[in-house]
Amino acid sequence: MDFSYPHIHHLVTHPVEFKCLIDAIPLGILVLDPDRRVVSLNRTFQALSGFSLSDARGIHCRNILRSTACIYECPILKMTHDDRPVFCESDMINLDRQHFPIRMTTAPIIDINGKTAGFIETIEDIRTSQTFDTNKGMAYSFANIIGRSHQMEKIFQTLPVLAQSDTSVLITGETGTGKDLVAEAIHQTSGRASGPFIKINCGALPETLLESEIFGHQKGAFTGAVENKPGRFRLAHNGTIFLTEIGDLPISLQVKLLTFLDDKIIYPLGSTKGFKANVRMVTATHRDLELMVSEGRFRKDLLFRLNVARIHLPPLRERDGDIRLLLDYFFNTYKKQLAKRINGFSREVLTRLLNYDYEGNIRELKNIVEYAVNIATGPMIEVQHLPAYLVEEPPTPGRAHADQNNNTVFPDDDEYIGLNGTMSGKGEWALAEKKMILKALIQARGKKTKAAQILGWGRSTLWRKIKHHKLE
Repeated sequence: MDFSYPHIHHLVTHPVEFKCLIDAIPLGILVLDPDRRVVSLNRTFQALSGFSLSDARGIHCRNILRSTACIYECPILKMTHDDRPVFCESDMINLDRQHFPIRMTTAPIIDINGKTAGFIETIEDIRTSQTFDTNKGMAYSFANIIGRSHQMEKIFQTLPVLAQSDTSVLITGETGTGKDLVAEAIHQTSGRASGPFIKINCGALPETLLESEIFGHQKGAFTGAVENKPGRFRLAHNGTIFLTEIGDLPISLQVKLLTFLDDKIIYPLGSTKGFKANVRMVTATHRDLELMVSEGRFRKDLLFRLNVARIHLPPLRERDGDIRLLLDYFFNTYKKQLAKRINGFSREVLTRLLNYDYEGNIRELKNIVEYAVNIATGPMIEVQHLPAYLVEEPPTPGRAHADQNNNTVFPDDDEYIGLNGTMSGKGEWALAEKKMILKALIQARGKKTKAAQILGWGRSTLWRKIKHHKLE
């Protein structure tokens, strides 16, 4: 298969490779044949879409752009015979399943005989100049991040300062806390906002493919390398690269990444010629990197280089007031998207959702609301509209709770048996839980960390339940 690129003659003194010319343009470019199939694309479009030229060549443009405009108002089909470009604002979905707004300009390519030989489309990412309607008017937000707890207020104060520098940023937090949103917010509010934002998941690919994906490769570097491939660092030139799950990066690639951070030059696989990449580094992980360093699974010197500035995202269960704020936000979002006539949550549903632990954090809350809005048919979201695992009966009250040292607390039977001799209902369970907490606190001599271990709970869960039962 021939992947050589055409040259443009008589434009300047010497022939210019067409691909190098369009790669220098900071807008995404697609060149199409008369049947709207991809002939060529530039590096900026590859960064936006995730498609390489070898992936896209010969494919219909609608399968590459994946835009609403392709379905309802194809710019090419709207063209008249006066050869004027057609402009539209729409959206696209890239290979990382990111959905974002774009501004698209489509013009015909006219040959020397005056006939249409194809089309050229420019695609501009307008996330920095346009926010989605669902985010407009949010009083407690920064970029796409929402919250009003004191922890989030501190983060909102820090992000604009970090965005204005090129300092390496490490984002930590449990799965689902919004690390990707914070990374994108840093990019979109920085001086690099007009440049590409390139994300790569270090835990999603095997080591051999990961190296090629990050640093690129030369044609013939290994079996199956049929063309030169720019790595993600090269695609992120003049922009931001976001390495999520950095804790899963193999040691061998940690060394190569450290080398890049020292001299800012990348060497593709199979090449001795380096490329100086001007990129801002943002990384994220849910792992304890300090522990990994002590275990020899992560390089200490790399951690120092990545951890110039750190942002820790607290779990949702520790963000006072944010659960209700996010419930309302996602409810209104999905209600509008699905055109549902729902007034809100019933009191019982709201009580359950406000007192749930959300081990999956914001991602889990979002999924719960999306499911409920889809399922609900009446004016209110009721208990039966929640996912099944949320409406199961509470744990059997007589179940023992074991701590990390295999010490066990068995509540007294009379705390759990109702007047009719059966196991207690919801009200009795709340009373039993309150007594169980008090008993654990007595056994732990008032030490809440020890009491949480006895009960088999996290410390934050115990604090929340103490507050709920008014045991402060």
